[in-house]
Parts: sequence; C-alpha cells; structure tokens
Amino acid sequence: MEKKKFYITTPIYYPSGTWHIGTCYTTVVCDAIADYMKMNGYDTFFLTGTDEHGQKIERKAKEIGISPKAFVDKQVSTLKDLWEKLGIRYDKFIRTTDDYHEKAVQKIFEKLYNQGDIYLSEYEGWYCTPCESFWTKTQLVDGKCPDCGRDVELTKESCYFFKLSKYREKILELFKTHPEFLEPKSRQNEMINNFLKDGLQDLAVTRTSFSWGIQVPFDPKHVIYVWIDALTNYITALGYMQEDDSLFKKYWPADIHMIGKEIVRFHSIIWPAILMALGIELPKKVYGHGWLLLDGGKISKSSGNIVDPVILSDRYGVDSVRYYLLREVPFGADGVYTNEAFLTRINVDLCNTLGNLLSRTTAMIEQNFNGILPKLNKSIISDYDLDLEKEVDSLKSKVDEAIDKLQIPEALTYIFKLCESANKYIDLTEPWKLAKDETLKEKLGNVLYHLTEVLRVVGIMLLPFIPNTAKRILADISVDVPSEFNDLIKFGYLNGGEKITKNQKALYERIKIQQELVEMDKISKAIKEKANAKKEEKKVDKMEINENVSEIVIDDFAKIQLKIGKILTAEKHPNSKKLLHFTVDTGDKVRSICSGVAKFYTPEEMVGKEVIVVTNLKTAVLGGIESEGMILFAEDEEGVYTVEPSKVLKPGSIVS
Repeated sequence: MEKKKFYITTPIYYPSGTWHIGTCYTTVVCDAIADYMKMNGYDTFFLTGTDEHGQKIERKAKEIGISPKAFVDKQVSTLKDLWEKLGIRYDKFIRTTDDYHEKAVQKIFEKLYNQGDIYLSEYEGWYCTPCESFWTKTQLVDGKCPDCGRDVELTKESCYFFKLSKYREKILELFKTHPEFLEPKSRQNEMINNFLKDGLQDLAVTRTSFSWGIQVPFDPKHVIYVWIDALTNYITALGYMQEDDSLFKKYWPADIHMIGKEIVRFHSIIWPAILMALGIELPKKVYGHGWLLLDGGKISKSSGNIVDPVILSDRYGVDSVRYYLLREVPFGADGVYTNEAFLTRINVDLCNTLGNLLSRTTAMIEQNFNGILPKLNKSIISDYDLDLEKEVDSLKSKVDEAIDKLQIPEALTYIFKLCESANKYIDLTEPWKLAKDETLKEKLGNVLYHLTEVLRVVGIMLLPFIPNTAKRILADISVDVPSEFNDLIKFGYLNGGEKITKNQKALYERIKIQQELVEMDKISKAIKEKANAKKEEKKVDKMEINENVSEIVIDDFAKIQLKIGKILTAEKHPNSKKLLHFTVDTGDKVRSICSGVAKFYTPEEMVGKEVIVVTNLKTAVLGGIESEGMILFAEDEEGVYTVEPSKVLKPGSIVS
C-alpha cells in the first residue's frame, strides 16, 4: 500500500545578517513535525533554504567589498552548519541562486507574461529595501514601512507588474470556502481587513535599479525580485518547469507552509494569486506563527543577549534548545525568551521529570535484578498498574491530535504528563519498600516493568522532538531506535530479560539557576562588548581619504597646524586590523594617535621615526582609543609611505 504524502516547508531565509535563536524557531518546529509524520508512516518531504537575491544583499556585499554570491555563500554555509548542529533533518535545501531555480523562474515569468498576467508599466512608490516591498504614501506608518518600521525611499522606475488585482475575489472566496487555508484565524481577519477589503493593487515584480537578481529573459535590464523569485521556490525545488518534475507530481500541493506572521501577506495573498495564474493547485495550509521575543522586541544578536543558539547548545545541549523552542512558545502567538525560563525548563522537565524517572528506574533494576528487566506477571496486576497502562495506550492518539492541530507544546505536554504519572506511580507503589521483602519481589518486578515500558514509549515518542535525549533513553533500556511508530507505542512490547543500564552520567544535570544566570549575564556582556568592538572596527575601516576635495584658499590652509613629531611607541590597535596606535612627541605634549597603516608597516618599523603631524585636528575616538591628531602619509600605486623631514629636527618644529 502506497504511503500518504506529506510536504512541509519553512520560509526561505534571507542571508543578510546573523543567525540567532529566533531564526531557529520555525525550522526546529518544521523539523519536529516532519519527523513525526515520517514516524507516523507518511512519505514526507521537508524543504528549507535561502532567498539570496535583492538590493539589500547587493548593498551589503558592496559595503564589504565582495561579490553578492561570495557574501551569500558564506552566510549559507554558516546557516547549514547551524541546522546540522541543531539536528535539522531537511530533505532538500534550496538556494534561489541555484541554476535550476533561476531557469525555472524565467520560464514561470514568461508564461505569466505571455498569458497577460504580467505587463510593463512605470512605478513610483515608497520602497523598503529590507522588506523588498513597495508602498503607497497612504500605506506608510509615520512615513516608514508598515511591516518593519524602517525608512523607505521614493523610487520611480520602469517595472513589470503582476495583475494581483485580478485575483482579489478569488482569494476572498478561498478564505470563505476554505477557512483552514490560513491559520490562526486572526491572520485571516488581518488579511481581509488590512489588504483585501478595499481592493488589491497590481504588484511590481521587477527592478532596474540593481542587478543582483534573475534577469527577465526577454528584457535583461530588468531583474525579477522577491515574489516570483522567492515564493516559487516551493515548486521549483520539486522540479516544476524542469525536465524531471516527478517530485512536483508526487508531493504538491504542500500540506503546510510554516511562516512567521510578518510574511503572511506574501504567502496568503500574493502566492495563491501566482498559483491561480499558473493553474496550479493551492497549498492546503499557510500557518503564520508568532515571534520569539526578547524584552518586548524581536530577538537579534545586536541585543548582546545570550541568544546565540550555538552558545546555548554548546553550554546546555542541543536538545535543551530544541525542547525550549518546542515547549515554551505558545504556537501561533508570540513567545518571550528569557534565560530564567530556559533554565527552568531544563530543571523542571528534562532533569526532574524525565531524568529522574530514567535514573530511578534503571538504578532499581540494577540494584534488585542485576540490571536485567524482570518479566511482567499479569496475575498480580494492581489498579495502579492498570491506570498507568491506560495512560500509556492513550498517549499516541492525544499526541496525534495535537500535531494535527499544530499544537506542538500541547503534544509535549501529553508526553511529559505520562512521565509525571510514572513518577507519581513510584510514590504510590513504593518500590523501595517492596525491595525489602523477598516475597514481594515479583510485585517489585511488575512495578519496574511498567516504569521501563513508560520510558520506552516516551523515548520513542520524543524522537522527533529531542532525538539525542530519546536515543539515550532507548539505549539505556536496550531498545533499538525505530524508523516508524507502528505498534511500538502500545504497552507490553518488552518481553523481560532485556539488559538495563544505569548510566553513570545523568540525562540532565540540575542547574543552580541563580548562579547560572550570573554566568549567562557575563557571557551576554562579553558578546555585547565583542559586537560593539566590531561596530567600532567597521566605523574605523570605513574611513578613507576623500580624493574629491574642493579647492581651498590660503586662509583655509593657515588654519592647519603642522609640526614635527617623533614616534615613541607603536602597537597594533586592539579593535581594528587596519590601525596602528602610536604615542608621538610633538614638543608641546606626547599625543595618542591612530593611523590606518597596519597593512604597510609593523609597529617595530615605526618606532623612532620623525613624522609630520596635524596637531590641531579635533580629537576623535577610533575603536575605543583617543586619537589626538593625524600623521601625514603619502600614497602611490605601490603602497603608503611616511613623510619625513630631510634632516633631524626637534619634536614640535613648525612645518610651514
């Protein structure tokens, strides 16, 4: 019998900045859902990737002096490393710079143009580079982008437009007849009231003011951006408009597009309209979840907080990060990250509830049965045993229902509720008392069998969510890691006689929260200081000699005070690779001066040199160090050189 198909996607990430724990949220959720569906017997395809074109990428690459492709290559490599660290098991990673995608996008554009859904016109509007969005003046909020709140720029250029207005009624009908298409319900109301109610404007889908994008095949001065480029990744990744489109035929339509709420409009209005124009079946669901917030705002590394997923994973374990994201954040709504909440989840759920259950059970089997699981004696089953068995057998259906509703925290709540019941079962059955009476050994064996079965089922059910932890649990009770659930989640699978290991290392170590918060604060401050140092270095590194200076008169030149100075000390600047830091005797004082010549001189070469110094330049702070003047250098095509007097002069001698 052929398996049911399941296709889930994350948004493709824009590699223009740094990756942080907020970036991880959607992908960790999708990874857990995809793996759960695989274990539930579905033929599953999980897609993620990067959206790599656009003006913002082009500008950032230019700022640091590299090509846009080199810039995104580095960002993508870092992102893939992060996904690997977090155990993300995607089936395909698409990059919009992939050759097959670019060719398919050009074919899609031509198809829409030839059938009249795209036309050439002129656009004038307010453009937000970070969002890659045009806005009318009335749509702006306080003169800024209504989506991200950042500055916009007035842009007028020739553009190709997609006839988005043509599909307004069809999209309204979609929302009416298929309310499950866009969830949560609040997102649908927002789209209708804010965008669809008063009509839709046609959408500019090309630009001519930058070149980093896919060229329109019949008009190469135009590049295709965002909507037809980025959104179509969900079908080009499957082979749409390509020679081999077997994956497209197999998996489309997508079961879930999982996205953040800030891009709901693109996925619930623009994307369905494009698909309607192409005559392609629509995805079954678009789910716009909330943000992971920090102190009331979206998380970013620039905040200086310890929200770097790599640091958190290295310090507390990958599964701790995954568990927090999956369990703590109310799905569909915004969640708030705090260090204390993160550590508390580790202590309460992973250490106390789950870790203690594993430790207590394996320890008692080792102490009382030499590490061999006793067989179940069904003739002496107690009411406590039956209650626990029923809870084990009902777990899978509860989790299935929660996953079907995309209530991931609720699914984990059910699993950990079973662990709590097992811990309570220990208190009720008091196995430490049973162990003291040899006549009650079979009853003790039944208790430990029940606890081991709970661990087995919990371990299997946790595989999609916190796989490393789940595998450790199963290894300790000698259970192989299954690829599918099948009937393994029913009570009574173990035969007895299995080797049970009391691992010397705790599943999770208990954290002294207040003490650890102090340590986390120290790490956060170090991250912030490092980030500030990098900002200072960038400021310094941007300083260049302006060759396009205007003419001056003699009165202007008379304002400049030049003196002979002798360099007393020289060292590398601690916050910039380009700067050297000098102390210079200029007669009147010993000055601290920073110069961007580290590429051309070592500190040792500069000590003792006589140089010409501008001594009445306003003091500046470069990379955290005061610079009280400027040393003059000369530059040609071969390098940079000091300007020195023809004879030794006393420091402070006037240059005129």
